[in-house]
Amino acid sequence: MSNPNFKRQFPRWNELSPLLKFGSSASGGRERRLAAALTIWDLRDIAKRRTPQGPFDYTDGSAESEVTLERARQAFLDLEFRPNILHNVSAASTRRISLGNEFLMPIGISPTGFTRMMHSEGEIAGARAAEKFGIPFTLSTLGTTSIEDVIKASPQGTNWFQLYMWKDRDGSMALVKRAQDAGVKNLMLTVDVPAAGARLRDMRNGMTVPPRLSAKTILDAIPRPEWWWNFLTTPPITFASMKSWNGTVGELLDYMFDPTMTFEDLKWIREQWNGTLTIKGIQTVEDAKLAAKHGADAILLSNHGGRQLDRAPIPLHLLAEVKKEVGSDLEVHLDTGIMHGADALAAIALGAQFTYVGRAYLYGLMAGGQQGVERALTILQTQMIRHMKLLGVSTLEELEPKHVKILATHQGLGHLPK
Repeated sequence: MSNPNFKRQFPRWNELSPLLKFGSSASGGRERRLAAALTIWDLRDIAKRRTPQGPFDYTDGSAESEVTLERARQAFLDLEFRPNILHNVSAASTRRISLGNEFLMPIGISPTGFTRMMHSEGEIAGARAAEKFGIPFTLSTLGTTSIEDVIKASPQGTNWFQLYMWKDRDGSMALVKRAQDAGVKNLMLTVDVPAAGARLRDMRNGMTVPPRLSAKTILDAIPRPEWWWNFLTTPPITFASMKSWNGTVGELLDYMFDPTMTFEDLKWIREQWNGTLTIKGIQTVEDAKLAAKHGADAILLSNHGGRQLDRAPIPLHLLAEVKKEVGSDLEVHLDTGIMHGADALAAIALGAQFTYVGRAYLYGLMAGGQQGVERALTILQTQMIRHMKLLGVSTLEELEPKHVKILATHQGLGHLPK
Protein backbone atom coordinates (compact mmCIF):
# COMPACT_ATOMS: atom_id res chain seq x y z
CA MET A 1 0.00 0.00 0.00
CA SER A 2 1.38 3.38 -0.96
CA ASN A 3 1.95 6.09 1.62
CA PRO A 4 1.99 9.76 0.58
CA ASN A 5 4.43 10.64 3.37
CA PHE A 6 7.40 8.56 2.19
CA LYS A 7 8.78 6.77 -0.86
CA ARG A 8 9.23 3.03 -0.54
CA GLN A 9 12.24 1.18 -2.02
CA PHE A 10 13.53 -2.38 -1.93
CA PRO A 11 16.41 -2.69 0.64
CA ARG A 12 19.93 -3.02 -0.75
CA TRP A 13 22.23 -5.64 0.78
CA ASN A 14 25.02 -3.18 1.54
CA GLU A 15 22.53 -1.14 3.58
CA LEU A 16 20.90 -4.15 5.24
CA SER A 17 24.00 -6.15 6.20
CA PRO A 18 25.29 -3.75 8.90
CA LEU A 19 21.94 -4.12 10.68
CA LEU A 20 22.17 -7.91 10.82
CA LYS A 21 24.27 -8.38 13.95
CA PHE A 22 23.84 -11.54 15.98
CA GLY A 23 25.29 -12.35 19.36
CA SER A 24 28.35 -14.56 19.38
CA SER A 25 27.74 -18.17 20.36
CA ALA A 26 31.36 -18.56 21.46
CA SER A 27 30.88 -17.32 25.04
CA GLY A 28 29.78 -19.80 27.67
CA GLY A 29 26.36 -20.10 29.25
CA ARG A 30 27.45 -18.46 32.50
CA GLU A 31 28.91 -15.44 30.71
CA ARG A 32 25.75 -14.94 28.62
CA ARG A 33 23.52 -15.39 31.66
CA LEU A 34 25.41 -12.83 33.72
CA ALA A 35 25.81 -10.35 30.88
CA ALA A 36 22.03 -10.27 30.51
CA ALA A 37 21.66 -9.16 34.15
CA LEU A 38 21.36 -5.38 34.21
CA THR A 39 20.33 -4.95 37.85
CA ILE A 40 20.83 -6.67 41.19
CA TRP A 41 17.20 -7.76 40.93
CA ASP A 42 18.07 -9.56 37.67
CA LEU A 43 20.83 -11.42 39.51
CA ARG A 44 18.33 -12.34 42.23
CA ASP A 45 16.04 -13.88 39.61
CA ILE A 46 18.91 -15.98 38.24
CA ALA A 47 19.98 -16.95 41.75
CA LYS A 48 16.49 -18.16 42.62
CA ARG A 49 16.39 -20.42 39.57
CA ARG A 50 19.79 -21.94 40.27
CA THR A 51 19.84 -22.35 44.06
CA PRO A 52 17.85 -24.80 46.23
CA GLN A 53 15.03 -23.26 48.23
CA GLY A 54 16.70 -23.61 51.65
CA PRO A 55 19.92 -21.68 50.88
CA PHE A 56 18.08 -19.16 48.71
CA ASP A 57 15.46 -18.43 51.37
CA TYR A 58 18.17 -18.18 54.02
CA THR A 59 19.77 -15.42 51.94
CA ASP A 60 16.61 -13.75 50.71
CA GLY A 61 14.52 -13.82 53.87
CA SER A 62 14.50 -11.85 57.09
CA ALA A 63 12.82 -12.09 60.49
CA GLU A 64 9.14 -12.69 61.25
CA SER A 65 6.96 -10.39 59.10
CA GLU A 66 10.02 -9.45 56.96
CA VAL A 67 8.73 -5.88 57.02
CA THR A 68 12.03 -4.51 58.38
CA LEU A 69 13.96 -5.42 55.25
CA GLU A 70 11.20 -4.17 52.98
CA ARG A 71 11.06 -0.85 54.84
CA ALA A 72 14.84 -0.48 54.57
CA ARG A 73 14.68 -0.96 50.81
CA GLN A 74 11.65 1.29 50.56
CA ALA A 75 13.53 4.04 52.41
CA PHE A 76 15.94 4.33 49.48
CA LEU A 77 13.07 4.47 47.01
CA ASP A 78 11.40 7.21 49.06
CA LEU A 79 14.21 9.60 48.12
CA GLU A 80 14.31 12.39 45.61
CA PHE A 81 17.64 13.34 44.08
CA ARG A 82 18.35 17.05 43.54
CA PRO A 83 20.82 17.41 40.64
CA ASN A 84 23.01 20.40 39.87
CA ILE A 85 23.37 21.09 36.16
CA LEU A 86 26.14 22.47 33.94
CA HIS A 87 29.08 21.04 35.83
CA ASN A 88 32.05 19.37 34.19
CA VAL A 89 31.42 15.69 34.89
CA SER A 90 33.47 14.22 32.05
CA ALA A 91 35.07 12.00 34.70
CA ALA A 92 33.67 10.71 37.96
CA SER A 93 35.68 9.02 40.71
CA THR A 94 34.10 6.58 43.17
CA ARG A 95 37.23 6.44 45.36
CA ARG A 96 36.66 6.65 49.10
CA ILE A 97 38.93 6.73 52.15
CA SER A 98 37.73 4.77 55.17
CA LEU A 99 39.58 3.60 58.28
CA GLY A 100 42.87 4.73 56.82
CA ASN A 101 42.46 2.87 53.51
CA GLU A 102 41.61 4.18 50.05
CA PHE A 103 39.06 2.03 48.25
CA LEU A 104 37.96 2.19 44.61
CA MET A 105 34.30 2.19 45.63
CA PRO A 106 32.45 3.23 48.79
CA ILE A 107 30.88 -0.22 49.06
CA GLY A 108 32.33 -3.15 50.99
CA ILE A 109 31.18 -6.76 51.23
CA SER A 110 29.36 -7.46 54.48
CA PRO A 111 30.08 -10.56 56.59
CA THR A 112 27.69 -13.35 55.66
CA GLY A 113 27.48 -16.77 57.28
CA PHE A 114 27.27 -20.22 55.65
CA THR A 115 28.42 -18.73 52.33
CA ARG A 116 29.49 -21.98 50.68
CA MET A 117 25.87 -23.11 50.96
CA MET A 118 24.89 -20.40 48.51
CA HIS A 119 27.58 -21.44 46.03
CA SER A 120 30.55 -23.76 46.41
CA GLU A 121 33.01 -20.97 45.60
CA GLY A 122 31.82 -19.28 48.78
CA GLU A 123 33.96 -16.73 50.59
CA ILE A 124 36.89 -17.23 48.22
CA ALA A 125 34.80 -15.87 45.35
CA GLY A 126 33.77 -12.83 47.39
CA ALA A 127 37.29 -12.08 48.60
CA ARG A 128 38.83 -12.37 45.15
CA ALA A 129 36.14 -10.20 43.58
CA ALA A 130 36.63 -7.62 46.32
CA GLU A 131 40.38 -7.65 45.73
CA LYS A 132 39.84 -7.12 42.00
CA PHE A 133 37.50 -4.17 42.59
CA GLY A 134 39.62 -2.61 45.33
CA ILE A 135 37.09 -2.86 48.17
CA PRO A 136 37.13 -4.62 51.56
CA PHE A 137 35.82 -8.13 52.15
CA THR A 138 34.64 -9.05 55.65
CA LEU A 139 34.72 -12.69 56.73
CA SER A 140 32.04 -13.80 59.18
CA THR A 141 32.63 -15.78 62.36
CA LEU A 142 30.10 -18.16 60.79
CA GLY A 143 32.02 -18.31 57.52
CA THR A 144 32.73 -21.60 55.78
CA THR A 145 36.33 -20.69 54.87
CA SER A 146 39.09 -20.02 57.37
CA ILE A 147 40.64 -16.61 57.96
CA GLU A 148 43.97 -17.93 56.75
CA ASP A 149 42.56 -19.43 53.53
CA VAL A 150 40.71 -16.23 52.62
CA ILE A 151 43.85 -14.14 53.02
CA LYS A 152 45.90 -16.70 51.07
CA ALA A 153 43.34 -16.55 48.23
CA SER A 154 43.38 -12.72 48.07
CA PRO A 155 46.77 -11.64 49.44
CA GLN A 156 46.58 -8.14 47.95
CA GLY A 157 43.03 -7.54 49.13
CA THR A 158 41.74 -5.76 52.21
CA ASN A 159 40.41 -8.57 54.36
CA TRP A 160 38.53 -7.81 57.56
CA PHE A 161 37.06 -10.13 60.17
CA GLN A 162 33.66 -10.01 61.87
CA LEU A 163 33.29 -11.28 65.42
CA TYR A 164 30.28 -12.59 67.31
CA MET A 165 31.02 -12.67 71.01
CA TRP A 166 30.39 -16.26 72.06
CA LYS A 167 29.47 -17.55 75.47
CA ASP A 168 32.92 -19.11 75.24
CA ARG A 169 34.95 -15.91 75.72
CA ASP A 170 38.30 -17.67 75.39
CA GLY A 171 37.18 -19.16 72.09
CA SER A 172 36.11 -15.73 70.86
CA MET A 173 39.43 -14.15 71.70
CA ALA A 174 41.31 -17.05 70.13
CA LEU A 175 39.56 -16.11 66.87
CA VAL A 176 40.56 -12.50 67.35
CA LYS A 177 44.19 -13.53 67.82
CA ARG A 178 44.05 -15.71 64.68
CA ALA A 179 42.73 -12.75 62.71
CA GLN A 180 45.43 -10.46 64.04
CA ASP A 181 48.18 -13.01 63.36
CA ALA A 182 46.88 -13.44 59.80
CA GLY A 183 47.21 -9.70 59.16
CA VAL A 184 43.64 -8.50 59.57
CA LYS A 185 43.60 -4.76 60.35
CA ASN A 186 39.91 -4.13 61.09
CA LEU A 187 37.72 -6.10 63.49
CA MET A 188 33.97 -5.78 63.00
CA LEU A 189 32.17 -6.63 66.24
CA THR A 190 28.47 -7.44 65.74
CA VAL A 191 26.38 -6.45 68.75
CA ASP A 192 22.71 -6.96 67.77
CA VAL A 193 22.49 -10.69 68.51
CA PRO A 194 21.65 -11.35 72.17
CA ALA A 195 19.28 -13.94 70.69
CA ALA A 196 18.56 -15.25 67.23
CA GLY A 197 15.83 -13.53 65.25
CA ALA A 198 12.82 -15.64 64.26
CA ARG A 199 13.61 -16.40 60.63
CA LEU A 200 10.42 -18.18 59.69
CA ARG A 201 11.47 -19.25 56.21
CA ASP A 202 14.37 -21.20 57.70
CA MET A 203 12.08 -22.83 60.26
CA ARG A 204 9.58 -23.86 57.60
CA ASN A 205 12.33 -25.17 55.35
CA GLY A 206 13.96 -27.08 58.23
CA MET A 207 17.16 -25.30 57.27
CA THR A 208 20.26 -27.04 58.62
CA VAL A 209 23.98 -26.60 58.08
CA PRO A 210 24.88 -28.37 55.90
CA PRO A 211 21.59 -29.04 54.05
CA ARG A 212 20.29 -32.57 54.63
CA LEU A 213 19.35 -34.91 51.82
CA SER A 214 15.65 -35.66 52.07
CA ALA A 215 12.89 -36.45 49.62
CA LYS A 216 12.09 -32.73 49.44
CA THR A 217 15.67 -31.66 48.79
CA ILE A 218 16.16 -34.38 46.17
CA LEU A 219 13.11 -33.14 44.29
CA ASP A 220 14.39 -29.60 44.66
CA ALA A 221 17.71 -30.69 43.14
CA ILE A 222 16.29 -31.86 39.82
CA PRO A 223 16.17 -28.41 38.14
CA ARG A 224 19.41 -27.29 39.86
CA PRO A 225 21.99 -29.95 38.96
CA GLU A 226 25.03 -27.64 39.04
CA TRP A 227 24.47 -26.62 42.66
CA TRP A 228 24.01 -30.19 43.83
CA TRP A 229 26.91 -31.52 41.78
CA ASN A 230 29.18 -28.91 43.37
CA PHE A 231 27.75 -29.66 46.82
CA LEU A 232 28.38 -33.40 46.50
CA THR A 233 31.83 -33.19 44.89
CA THR A 234 33.53 -30.52 47.03
CA PRO A 235 34.70 -30.72 50.68
CA PRO A 236 31.86 -30.85 53.21
CA ILE A 237 30.43 -27.52 54.35
CA THR A 238 31.72 -26.81 57.86
CA PHE A 239 32.29 -23.74 59.98
CA ALA A 240 35.94 -22.90 59.59
CA SER A 241 36.09 -21.01 62.88
CA MET A 242 34.35 -23.54 65.13
CA LYS A 243 33.49 -27.18 65.60
CA SER A 244 30.89 -28.89 63.43
CA TRP A 245 27.21 -28.33 64.08
CA ASN A 246 24.33 -30.62 63.17
CA GLY A 247 21.30 -28.58 64.27
CA THR A 248 19.24 -25.86 62.68
CA VAL A 249 20.58 -22.39 62.03
CA GLY A 250 18.43 -20.84 64.77
CA GLU A 251 19.56 -23.41 67.33
CA LEU A 252 23.19 -22.70 66.44
CA LEU A 253 22.81 -18.96 66.88
CA ASP A 254 21.09 -19.28 70.24
CA TYR A 255 23.81 -21.72 71.36
CA MET A 256 26.63 -19.39 70.35
CA PHE A 257 25.53 -15.83 71.08
CA ASP A 258 26.20 -14.34 74.49
CA PRO A 259 23.20 -12.43 75.92
CA THR A 260 25.29 -11.11 78.83
CA MET A 261 27.52 -8.89 76.68
CA THR A 262 27.67 -5.21 77.73
CA PHE A 263 29.61 -2.07 76.83
CA GLU A 264 32.22 -3.12 79.37
CA ASP A 265 32.98 -6.10 77.11
CA LEU A 266 33.41 -3.68 74.24
CA LYS A 267 36.01 -1.84 76.29
CA TRP A 268 37.72 -5.16 77.07
CA ILE A 269 37.89 -6.10 73.37
CA ARG A 270 39.23 -2.66 72.50
CA GLU A 271 42.11 -3.20 74.91
CA GLN A 272 43.08 -6.50 73.25
CA TRP A 273 42.72 -5.52 69.60
CA ASN A 274 45.53 -3.52 67.99
CA GLY A 275 43.77 -2.57 64.75
CA THR A 276 40.70 -0.49 63.98
CA LEU A 277 37.41 -1.52 65.58
CA THR A 278 34.00 -1.24 63.88
CA ILE A 279 30.81 -1.82 65.89
CA LYS A 280 28.09 -3.33 63.71
CA GLY A 281 24.43 -3.21 64.73
CA ILE A 282 24.02 0.29 66.15
CA GLN A 283 20.35 1.29 65.92
CA THR A 284 19.96 4.34 68.18
CA VAL A 285 21.71 7.67 68.66
CA GLU A 286 22.32 6.83 72.32
CA ASP A 287 24.18 3.63 71.49
CA ALA A 288 26.19 5.43 68.83
CA LYS A 289 27.43 7.83 71.50
CA LEU A 290 28.32 4.96 73.85
CA ALA A 291 30.21 3.13 71.11
CA ALA A 292 32.25 6.26 70.47
CA LYS A 293 32.92 6.62 74.20
CA HIS A 294 34.16 3.03 74.48
CA GLY A 295 36.76 3.23 71.73
CA ALA A 296 35.08 2.40 68.41
CA ASP A 297 36.78 3.75 65.30
CA ALA A 298 33.60 3.32 63.24
CA ILE A 299 30.00 2.40 63.84
CA LEU A 300 27.90 0.52 61.32
CA LEU A 301 24.25 1.53 61.37
CA SER A 302 22.60 -1.80 60.68
CA ASN A 303 19.54 -3.81 61.66
CA HIS A 304 21.23 -7.02 60.50
CA GLY A 305 19.49 -6.93 57.15
CA GLY A 306 16.14 -7.18 58.93
CA ARG A 307 17.12 -10.61 60.28
CA GLN A 308 16.99 -9.89 64.02
CA LEU A 309 14.43 -7.51 65.56
CA ASP A 310 11.18 -7.30 63.60
CA ARG A 311 10.17 -3.67 62.89
CA ALA A 312 13.63 -2.45 63.83
CA PRO A 313 14.82 1.11 63.07
CA ILE A 314 15.79 1.83 59.47
CA PRO A 315 19.50 2.76 59.22
CA LEU A 316 18.99 5.38 56.51
CA HIS A 317 16.47 7.22 58.70
CA LEU A 318 18.97 7.29 61.60
CA LEU A 319 21.91 8.45 59.55
CA ALA A 320 21.65 12.24 59.61
CA GLU A 321 21.02 12.46 63.36
CA VAL A 322 23.77 9.99 64.24
CA LYS A 323 26.22 11.77 61.96
CA LYS A 324 25.37 15.08 63.64
CA GLU A 325 25.97 13.65 67.11
CA VAL A 326 29.12 11.55 66.64
CA GLY A 327 30.50 12.33 63.20
CA SER A 328 33.45 14.27 64.58
CA ASP A 329 34.44 11.37 66.87
CA LEU A 330 34.31 8.36 64.53
CA GLU A 331 33.24 7.18 61.09
CA VAL A 332 29.59 6.38 60.45
CA HIS A 333 28.95 3.47 58.08
CA LEU A 334 25.65 2.01 56.86
CA ASP A 335 24.16 -1.20 55.51
CA THR A 336 20.74 -2.87 54.98
CA GLY A 337 18.63 -2.33 51.89
CA ILE A 338 21.27 -1.29 49.36
CA MET A 339 20.29 -2.78 46.00
CA HIS A 340 21.46 -0.04 43.63
CA GLY A 341 24.56 2.11 43.29
CA ALA A 342 22.41 5.20 43.80
CA ASP A 343 21.43 3.86 47.25
CA ALA A 344 25.06 4.04 48.31
CA LEU A 345 25.37 7.58 46.91
CA ALA A 346 22.30 8.69 48.87
CA ALA A 347 23.78 7.31 52.08
CA ILE A 348 27.04 9.14 51.46
CA ALA A 349 25.23 12.39 50.68
CA LEU A 350 23.40 12.09 54.01
CA GLY A 351 26.60 11.53 55.97
CA ALA A 352 27.84 7.94 55.68
CA GLN A 353 31.57 7.49 55.21
CA PHE A 354 31.13 3.97 53.83
CA THR A 355 28.44 1.42 52.97
CA TYR A 356 28.13 -2.37 52.67
CA VAL A 357 26.15 -4.92 50.68
CA GLY A 358 25.24 -8.45 51.76
CA ARG A 359 22.35 -9.86 49.76
CA ALA A 360 23.34 -7.93 46.62
CA TYR A 361 26.69 -9.72 46.66
CA LEU A 362 25.15 -13.10 47.50
CA TYR A 363 22.64 -12.88 44.65
CA GLY A 364 25.61 -12.47 42.32
CA LEU A 365 27.42 -15.37 43.98
CA MET A 366 24.42 -17.68 43.60
CA ALA A 367 23.94 -16.55 40.00
CA GLY A 368 27.49 -17.37 38.93
CA GLY A 369 30.21 -17.77 41.55
CA GLN A 370 33.05 -15.24 41.45
CA GLN A 371 31.95 -14.06 38.01
CA GLY A 372 28.53 -13.37 39.44
CA VAL A 373 29.98 -11.35 42.32
CA GLU A 374 32.04 -9.35 39.84
CA ARG A 375 28.90 -8.77 37.79
CA ALA A 376 27.10 -7.46 40.89
CA LEU A 377 29.98 -5.09 41.68
CA THR A 378 30.14 -3.93 38.06
CA ILE A 379 26.42 -3.15 38.11
CA LEU A 380 26.74 -1.13 41.33
CA GLN A 381 29.82 0.71 40.09
CA THR A 382 28.19 1.58 36.75
CA GLN A 383 25.07 2.85 38.50
CA MET A 384 27.13 5.02 40.85
CA ILE A 385 29.15 6.65 38.08
CA ARG A 386 26.07 7.36 36.00
CA HIS A 387 24.18 8.88 38.92
CA MET A 388 27.14 10.98 40.02
CA LYS A 389 27.30 12.56 36.57
CA LEU A 390 23.55 13.12 36.50
CA LEU A 391 23.77 14.77 39.93
CA GLY A 392 26.56 17.05 38.71
CA VAL A 393 29.37 15.75 40.95
CA SER A 394 32.76 14.32 40.03
CA THR A 395 33.82 12.99 43.45
CA LEU A 396 32.02 11.48 46.40
CA GLU A 397 33.23 14.33 48.59
CA GLU A 398 31.05 16.71 46.57
CA LEU A 399 27.89 14.88 47.64
CA GLU A 400 25.95 16.78 50.30
CA PRO A 401 22.56 16.53 52.00
CA LYS A 402 21.26 19.10 49.51
CA HIS A 403 21.48 16.42 46.80
CA VAL A 404 18.91 14.20 48.52
CA LYS A 405 15.43 14.84 49.86
CA ILE A 406 13.65 12.23 51.96
CA LEU A 407 10.04 12.11 50.82
CA ALA A 408 7.07 11.15 52.95
CA THR A 409 7.07 7.39 53.51
CA HIS A 410 4.66 5.52 51.29
CA GLN A 411 1.73 4.05 53.14
CA GLY A 412 1.66 0.85 51.12
CA LEU A 413 4.54 -1.53 50.55
CA GLY A 414 4.81 -4.27 48.01
CA HIS A 415 5.81 -2.11 45.03
CA LEU A 416 9.54 -2.69 45.20
CA PRO A 417 11.19 -3.28 41.80
CA LYS A 418 11.65 -6.91 40.85
